[in-house]
Amino acid sequence: MLLCDNQITYIRYEPYKYLGNFVPGIPIPTAIFVTIAVIAVISLLLKKTALGLYIQSVGINSRAARISGISSSKICFLCYLISGLCAGIAGIVASSRIYSADSNNIGLNYELDSILAVALGGNSLGGGKFNLAGSIIGAYTIQAITTTLLAMGVSTDQAPVIKAIIVVIIVVVQAPVFKAWLQTRSARKLAARAAESADKKEMAAK
Repeated sequence: MLLCDNQITYIRYEPYKYLGNFVPGIPIPTAIFVTIAVIAVISLLLKKTALGLYIQSVGINSRAARISGISSSKICFLCYLISGLCAGIAGIVASSRIYSADSNNIGLNYELDSILAVALGGNSLGGGKFNLAGSIIGAYTIQAITTTLLAMGVSTDQAPVIKAIIVVIIVVVQAPVFKAWLQTRSARKLAARAAESADKKEMAAK
């Protein structure tokens, strides 16, 4: 917005549109190849280097990671750097679809989709262990939800509300207090069943 002075910049360079559409002669969208390349690089970076372990360590307990010699601030900065790079690539692909750099509308409400995709992928929003494959599945799931909502006639203004409700539900389910409550309730049910079974056996013995 600062660089464009809050104005829409139109891109007239013809090959630029191939990034978000199709390359002549190739029936597969170019964005698919870009996505596969980014996933491959990130996957190799997390699995073949110590970065993945460091990220998990900082996410689980940043203080313990710092005591063990891991620079938590550097790891967090690197994560934000990688996230910003991926967001930049996504922005380039999105802008190539409409042949313009619309800083006001491109990526609108995408942050909610990102959070929901990660949550649906089984990743803890509180930090710690993460699942890259789960996040990818979550991203496709949220896109399917978005498409379904639009097909059902839900307006673009109402769709984020439904997504936000889903995020709140996932956060509540992942909360330690809720998990402890479920465990306590389950333990009480098991104890009640055991007591009932013992009473039945005692009555049968008499």
